[in-house]
Amino acid sequence: MMNLEYKEHLPQEFSPQSRIWIYQASRMFTITEAFELEDLLKEFIQNWKSHGDDVTGYANLFFGRFIIIIADESQTGVGGCSTDSSVRFVKSIEQKFNTEMFNRQLLAFIVKDKIELIPLSQLEYAFAKGFINENTLYFNNTVLTLEALNSQWIVPVKESWLATKLPAAKSH
Repeated sequence: MMNLEYKEHLPQEFSPQSRIWIYQASRMFTITEAFELEDLLKEFIQNWKSHGDDVTGYANLFFGRFIIIIADESQTGVGGCSTDSSVRFVKSIEQKFNTEMFNRQLLAFIVKDKIELIPLSQLEYAFAKGFINENTLYFNNTVLTLEALNSQWIVPVKESWLATKLPAAKSH
């Protein structure tokens, strides 16, 4: 059984309203890459600034595929420049590890105890063939706060924005 516990790895002392960004890799990182990535994430957070002030941040790799960056804005607000620096950082990871991190058309599901990516364009086919259904767990990478990450990141399809894409929903 796949271990879906991730909440204990999140910063408990951060405000529930902390902003989060989830970047999903188009492939799993290898163990070696994951260790290298861990160092890069730590270094990025240690040097992350917003208008000269340190950002109270956190970054980690989850399930070998998702980079989650969190900024606790109860300490320091995150302006456009600091958001841009995080995007540039993730783009550098994309290049370094030769993986896509910004493809929002790839949706992640847990199928047969593994994370499977299904292109949005193949969703209807995946439902029709029974590859996924309304109870399939989906990684809802659209969540925006730490609170939402804790409660709405890994949810059944029927509890996500994909519910409107379910075959039954279309026929009504």
